Amino acid sequence: MAGSCVFKSPVGLLKISEENEKITGLSVVEDAEYMAEAQDMKRHSVVLYEAYRQLGEYFAGKRKVFDLPTDCGGTAFQRQVWRELQKIPYGETRCYQEIAAGIGNPAAVRAVGQANGRNPVMIIIPCHRVIRKSGDIAGFAYGIEVKRYLLELERNACGR
Repeated sequence: MAGSCVFKSPVGLLKISEENEKITGLSVVEDAEYMAEAQDMKRHSVVLYEAYRQLGEYFAGKRKVFDLPTDCGGTAFQRQVWRELQKIPYGETRCYQEIAAGIGNPAAVRAVGQANGRNPVMIIIPCHRVIRKSGDIAGFAYGIEVKRYLLELERNACGR
């Protein structure tokens, strides 16, 4: 069974998708037609409701780690990168080089960047926590302002 719902967040409407009781997508959407889906969570699956609830806690600064079943697809390499992203502590960042070294492939910096950009469940797998070695926060599928907001949200919740 597949389904989706929309979460109204400070960074815009977030479409949460699931299939077979696993989260398969979380992305920013701009289409107002999705707002009807955000109104009635009673008609959605348990996993969608739980993702909705956990996102609410995250944006309130109360949730630091997501506890949701995911099925992101992807290649073996992408899944390896995504597992490494999940090791980045809340409120902290890592550069692409650190992620590449963390997966045992320090020369794969560009490939790490591409895998990071193809993460289908933003926030849940914290691709926003990856920055350039210089400290620049450039490079985010949903725009620099969204990435900056997420990083600031986490820093503020950590008291930094």
